[in-house]
Amino acid sequence: MSATTFAGDTAYDDALADVADGATVLVGGFGMAGMPVELIEALIRQGAGDLTVVSNNAGNGDTGLAALLAAGRVRKVVCSFPRQKDSWVFDGLYREGRVELEVVPQGTLAERMRAAGAGIGAFFCPTGAGTLLGEGKETREIDGRLHVLEHPIRGDLALVKASVADELGNVVYRRTARNFGPVMATAAETVVVQVDRVVPVGGLDPEAVVTPSIYVDRVVVA
Repeated sequence: MSATTFAGDTAYDDALADVADGATVLVGGFGMAGMPVELIEALIRQGAGDLTVVSNNAGNGDTGLAALLAAGRVRKVVCSFPRQKDSWVFDGLYREGRVELEVVPQGTLAERMRAAGAGIGAFFCPTGAGTLLGEGKETREIDGRLHVLEHPIRGDLALVKASVADELGNVVYRRTARNFGPVMATAAETVVVQVDRVVPVGGLDPEAVVTPSIYVDRVVVA
């Protein structure tokens, strides 16, 4: 089954019209590299609230994910890097007790989403064992090293930025903008990808396709 393509002045809004309050939203990007800013802006306009956002970091400056936070739509952030020099929006909200935070080491974050896409119930990982990040989690010693049990992260929605899609929804990315997009696309119920252009079927080298169309539900042409 091919992805649905949205184009035109209202494409972003149409693609996100059915997002529900309380949704878990996986947001691609490493800082601003690969951040689906236009999709996030459409989510702000759409109005869904009480969201749990899963991303590498907690927003930069005043745009993209930071703007979603500033709009008061986010209940909880799950990320690896909640603080950096330009994360003042999240920092202020967190200090005021207006947003929850779950810190997950970067590799563990990626693996927890990969586990969701692969149908893995849970996995043991040494990262975080014996630290505050491992408190309250089941532990097991494996090969003489302490591991903590980590559970998959599944999303109701994934927002991903890519470069080019074909008419079926097969997707390729531009360099480092690839980052978390591919793994998030496997872990969400609905996957929306914004691209610069769409080419006919056969217009992409099959060997270059990173995210197959089976994982993509909606494509928005910038």
